[in-house]
Amino acid sequence: MAALGRRLIPLMDRILVERFAAETQTKSGIMIPDKAQAKVQSGTIVAVGPGGRNEKGETIPVSVKVGDKVLLPDWGGTKVEVEEKEYYLFRDSDILGKWES
Repeated sequence: MAALGRRLIPLMDRILVERFAAETQTKSGIMIPDKAQAKVQSGTIVAVGPGGRNEKGETIPVSVKVGDKVLLPDWGGTKVEVEEKEYYLFRDSDILGKWES
């Protein structure tokens, strides 16, 4: 993300995610039509906000960090285009899980 000409920094508990590319071809080489492609539910965190706030005004840090591989919900997220690439903004609480390396 740092190499981008314009840099998007999420606010509060927002997280910027780059979804993994959908499979367009089977292992045997058969092309998968757009309608038959499964929706990608995983992605990589490219930027995180500082965190939300509790009733006392204290910052609650987000549960993921840049570079984490995460499991995303079927729906949701705000699509954002930066430098002709698609990213999605989610709240920290929308992230379903984190893949271990």
